Amino acid sequence: MRDTSVLILTDDAEFARLLSACWQVERQLPGLSVVTSDLWKNGDGVCPDLVVIGPLQEGKLAEALRTMEPNVAVILCAPAEAQELALLRKRYPRLLHVPLREDWTQMVLLLAGESLRRTQAVKQVKRAEQRAAENASEAMLGRYMTDMKHSVNNALTSLLGNAELLLLEPGQLSAQSIAQIKTIHTMAMRINEIMQRFSSLASEVREGETASQGETEEATASRYPRR
Repeated sequence: MRDTSVLILTDDAEFARLLSACWQVERQLPGLSVVTSDLWKNGDGVCPDLVVIGPLQEGKLAEALRTMEPNVAVILCAPAEAQELALLRKRYPRLLHVPLREDWTQMVLLLAGESLRRTQAVKQVKRAEQRAAENASEAMLGRYMTDMKHSVNNALTSLLGNAELLLLEPGQLSAQSIAQIKTIHTMAMRINEIMQRFSSLASEVREGETASQGETEEATASRYPRR
């Protein structure tokens, strides 16, 4: 949970001290921060993975919740009437209420751990989706380059051929023109080398995919032999 963050929002210093102390002895400690309701007015840019709300000044709970997104994970440890809790849960589906009994700290840590693990899982899924999208874009670019390889090679052949023809008659060109044509010829040869390397890599990838598919089919056949 090192890449997760928890905000403790309370006006009760003892509440914050007890909860922070209990968290410090845990093996996996998230990033912790403590804010009072007065300071929370300026906390619009704060986006913690979990908010633990402790006792607040009278009238501050509704004010604090109004600034939070509806999908934020909230553990409420402040006194609240049943009707008020029902209304809050409609607006904040991920809100949980923990009564301030003797075991409230253990209950908060248990619920917080589950919430943060869920947050981590969601983050991992999003990262995986982002990598998949990036890989798909790169694969599309690779397929385009493969499709265009023949056209590029034809253009390079024409470019190299014309450059070489011009260089066969140096007397008709100035020294500067000859130097420029030699540069064009050299750069065209370099591009040709790059395209050859790309073709080699594409073949290696195809061979690897074929081998991998063969191994998968062989493994499947060994596990489920035909009768």
